[in-house]
Amino acid sequence: MAGRAVRVTPSTWRLVALLGFALVAPAGLPAGGADWRLPELRRRQSSREPLLSVVPQALRCAPRHQAPAITCTEAGVPLRVLRRWIQPGGERWLQVEVPGPAGVRRGWLAG
Repeated sequence: MAGRAVRVTPSTWRLVALLGFALVAPAGLPAGGADWRLPELRRRQSSREPLLSVVPQALRCAPRHQAPAITCTEAGVPLRVLRRWIQPGGERWLQVEVPGPAGVRRGWLAG
């Protein structure tokens, strides 16, 4: 008994291509887990627009995660950036001024 030749039609190839795309494409979409981190600061449209914190963050006295927190910023508070710092490992920090009930506070935010 000789082996039978299997006939592959164009519709079979379309089905295989569709299934392959359905298995691979979702990994690159946000619902598939590609966008796992939200930005910590909202981007400004112009230099006159204030920079806003979108999530509560610890305002630290030095550009290190181990540094004591001065206060915690609330979401939507305008921030004035004084300077930027990039550590040798590539981590970015912003020295900011934050308005508060006791006056303006200066500190460092990871960002």
